[in-house]
Amino acid sequence: MSQSKVMRAFLDTSLFFLMLYFCFSSAASSSLFSSSCQLKGQFHLNGMHKTGDVILGGLFTVNFISTDPDLSFTSEPQKPDCYGFDIIGFRLAQTMAFTIDEINRNSNLLPNVTLGYSLYDNCDQLGIGFRAALTLGSGQEEQVTLEENCVGTPPVLGIVGDSSSTRSISISTVLGLYSVPLVSYFATCSCLSDRHKFPSFFRTIPSDAFQVNAMIQILKHFGWTWAGLLISDDDYGFHAARSFHSDLGPAGEGCLAYKEILPRGDDPAELRRIVDVMRKSTARVVIAFANNFLMINLMKEVVRQNVTGLQGIASESWTSAAVLQTPHLMPYLGGTLGIAIRRGEIPGFRDFLLQIRPDPHHNNTDGNSMVNQFWEHTFQCRFAPPPAGWVEPAGELCTGQEVIDNVETDFLDDSDLRPEYNVYKAVYALAYALDDMLQCEPERGPFSNNTCAHVQRLEPWQIVHYLEKVNFTTTFGDRVSFDENGDALPVYDIMNWVWLPDGRTKVQRVGEVKRSAFKGEEITLDEDKIFWNFESKQVIYYFVRLPSLYLNHYRLI
Repeated sequence: MSQSKVMRAFLDTSLFFLMLYFCFSSAASSSLFSSSCQLKGQFHLNGMHKTGDVILGGLFTVNFISTDPDLSFTSEPQKPDCYGFDIIGFRLAQTMAFTIDEINRNSNLLPNVTLGYSLYDNCDQLGIGFRAALTLGSGQEEQVTLEENCVGTPPVLGIVGDSSSTRSISISTVLGLYSVPLVSYFATCSCLSDRHKFPSFFRTIPSDAFQVNAMIQILKHFGWTWAGLLISDDDYGFHAARSFHSDLGPAGEGCLAYKEILPRGDDPAELRRIVDVMRKSTARVVIAFANNFLMINLMKEVVRQNVTGLQGIASESWTSAAVLQTPHLMPYLGGTLGIAIRRGEIPGFRDFLLQIRPDPHHNNTDGNSMVNQFWEHTFQCRFAPPPAGWVEPAGELCTGQEVIDNVETDFLDDSDLRPEYNVYKAVYALAYALDDMLQCEPERGPFSNNTCAHVQRLEPWQIVHYLEKVNFTTTFGDRVSFDENGDALPVYDIMNWVWLPDGRTKVQRVGEVKRSAFKGEEITLDEDKIFWNFESKQVIYYFVRLPSLYLNHYRLI
């Protein structure tokens, strides 16, 4: 990241902390003279909302591009514009909406409570995600009348999100000060398992520490002791590299021939150097801990240099990347083994998606515009005429009566629900924690003097207490609970990139690796289903089992 961008992010985040300080300090001081809290500022965000007795928050990447506001500090920064609609991110938000709807229809879970939600678009930016988190934590009411000392039920009791480790680190650092639970469906950095730094963070996806261990289990299974490592230039990559260093070498299971950091942008010279290292190395196994955007840039150079004969091991962030599953890349990526988020089934989800309808009279700028934006993206239409002087093609006007089922879209594909299944489990975890809390018997509670939570004054820290003890089984048969670090019981699917005889490609499940409470770590592989990009996997053995001289020279320290 450039120095200017780092400074801009620092100043932007500092502004949020300053606003948070004024908000809370004002709340504390105002309680000495009155029973109201004054909000010092409002953020205008792209979102989706539903009322209820208890509100849960959600953070999702519905757009992945945003404009940087002017931070001249001579005027209030303008609202960032978000664009680049992400159909999968919107589907994740709809998964939370579906799950809450399903819970509200379940007479056995929270029978006397209706759940609502406030879901916000983080635009794949730390600053915007931070704004959304503060909005969920403090609400949008300009003035709130509360109990004495300005204490009362907060706008949300828990938040599902965020999708990235970097944003989750920043957001949970602040939310943890006020014990607001953050249950992530996609943040995998092992650093988030630090309970001292992140006391109210939970997640339904395994940490990268276990993902690294899952990769090591694959290496051990095939006897591959010599590999290269490619990582992304962020928390995701750096902490993974640290885990490889701590877990691979000392166990005597293998060594890394090299470790290279993939550039964030399209840096041809650096990519040439990295691919040259891969080509010249005697290690034929390459582990790539990076996202699909970085892998796209890397593969362009791999194809240019025509580097074949490598066995890839993919991290979960690009294992199922459709953009890389093309025939012209299969000579290089065919046979790749990858770690994937556990696939689940969510009955009724597709029917729920088919019922989505826009509001043609809704203003796309007032913070509840996700569905209309989805509609415009799907049907290539607009709900409002373009402004005067508009020079780009405007498209037809949306009627709101268009039929989703008539459009070919990944949005309705429920055959491979992975991050969606994690969202589903995260919402249910919060619901079960709330249900357990409301079933507390008077004078037998877990809090001071054996008290229970007061229904009219539920506190986020009380939800954290019950989340730590939650234990339930999904309809798909997976048990959900959290350990002392807020991590869920880890399980990953093992995937294989297959090159079909007719030239098509697919990624198929060939096994799983999991950790059970009684048997420890287990790996299951159906080797007869694995497609190898070689005549025999023995080719791999020949290259990776090197003399001890090399192993000692490159052993990790």
